[in-house]
Amino acid sequence: MQGRRYDQRVLVLVEVRGGQRDWDEAERAFGEREWPVVTSFARGEGSSLGVLRGDPSARLYSVEVRFFGALNRRTGRAAAWQVERLARVKRLEMYARRCEPVDRDREQLTVWWAHGVAHRPPRVPAPRPLTPMARLRRAEAVARARFTERRGYRDTGTVVTGTASEARRLSRMDPPGGSAPGSATDVRPASGRERGHIVPRREEDFHRRVYRFAAWLFAMTFCAVVARQQDGVRTWVWGCAAVLCLLAAARLAHGMFASGGRGGSLLLCGVVAAYFLAGALGADVGDSRGWTPLQMLTVFAVAATAGGIWLLVRRWTWSEWITCAAPLAFAAVVSFVVSSGSVLHAMYADGLDLTPEDLDVPPIWQATSAVKVLSLLSFALFVPALWGIAKHVHAPFVSPVERLGVVLYAVTQFTVLALCLTGALESAGDAVKDLRAAAVRKAELPSYFGVEPEWTCVEPTVPAAKLGTRGGVLSPERPYVSFGEAGGTVSLWDEPTGKALQMPAEQVRLVPVADGTVRCTFSYASLPKGD
Repeated sequence: MQGRRYDQRVLVLVEVRGGQRDWDEAERAFGEREWPVVTSFARGEGSSLGVLRGDPSARLYSVEVRFFGALNRRTGRAAAWQVERLARVKRLEMYARRCEPVDRDREQLTVWWAHGVAHRPPRVPAPRPLTPMARLRRAEAVARARFTERRGYRDTGTVVTGTASEARRLSRMDPPGGSAPGSATDVRPASGRERGHIVPRREEDFHRRVYRFAAWLFAMTFCAVVARQQDGVRTWVWGCAAVLCLLAAARLAHGMFASGGRGGSLLLCGVVAAYFLAGALGADVGDSRGWTPLQMLTVFAVAATAGGIWLLVRRWTWSEWITCAAPLAFAAVVSFVVSSGSVLHAMYADGLDLTPEDLDVPPIWQATSAVKVLSLLSFALFVPALWGIAKHVHAPFVSPVERLGVVLYAVTQFTVLALCLTGALESAGDAVKDLRAAAVRKAELPSYFGVEPEWTCVEPTVPAAKLGTRGGVLSPERPYVSFGEAGGTVSLWDEPTGKALQMPAEQVRLVPVADGTVRCTFSYASLPKGD
């Protein structure tokens, strides 16, 4: 069965007090969390002899604590938090007396393909002279052999890793298990040409440097974008900040390899920096030339949110996600999508003195408005994303033993969610304001998630005395803002009074017009006699 996933391993000297029963309980707790116990001994004995005073009620365990998170100067302290949390859960008197991170970063070995050498021309004995033509033919044969080797036409399928000398010896080593030895072989690097003077850093160390390098280049680009939009002294200040960020990125690139490769790394740094600047300052984004600081901050927020949520979610096991988190998230999203569209349209209708039933919005547009609100509420994910990043770097205020951090998180999340929800619901109010402003100008009317208001001349089909209007008196000589027919009722909005006007659909005829400046030509005298 696959064990628990983890990032860090820390060797912790754990002291458990209380006697045999508590010792047995601690050992069971270590086993439940899959923390291997390396050794155990009584306090004052073993490695603690001469270090700690003897105590018959205490026992020391050398435990390998495994947990998620980054490797930094707080990793050992994070292991002590894990032990302290376990002590609280199991109600044991347990202390982390010494924490030592176990760094097992992997070396990046060069990959080599083994190939045969039977196709190479035979060596010429030294005393035997060669004619110029023979030397030319031999050089051509050697070139063809090298070309076929580099193209992989002579590969045997064997793959080895290591330095050039190690790879060559490994490819010629007799296969283990007593099988027959292979034919004579040589090796070629799997990617590019192997350079012995370049020694790559270990894998995780290299990745950390790449992330920091990208962060400094992003900061440089942001400062350059801000500098372009400033003037005077502020332009020079932001420009100097961009140069400093570029120098920091170049310093990281200079030490990207343990030895060698510095010239190529600096060249790559310059190319990537130029690409970032060209994309940020010269690209067409929306209606402007180049990115704006707000757009760059939005990109940063989206990237940080995605990364933080991933760091948070990856800590959950599949069983926890399937049985708990996924159903709750699905139920919350579905219920919100179903209800939020009606809420937005109800607020829009209320701002125009109407009801949601008067608008007759198709369900697809209600779902679309709900998705819009959901996208605005996605900014509330920034708080749990920052929480996930803080947990990954072992920030003290998010430690598993800091109870005030949970309260701080809940208050912050509630505040941000309320602000996002308020901003999302304000979209209905903004749409009403836009409609009123367009109606005052007699201009084209804006739509709102399936609601298509239009300028309309209303022509009654019955005399004025029989016209059943609600909310005012119809003036058929001027156009109204019409929201169409819903449930046998025509809903209009009167711009001068700012009130809604409703009447039975069978008593009027709607004639759309271009804008609000058109004069309607209807007259009650045009109705047939007897109506």
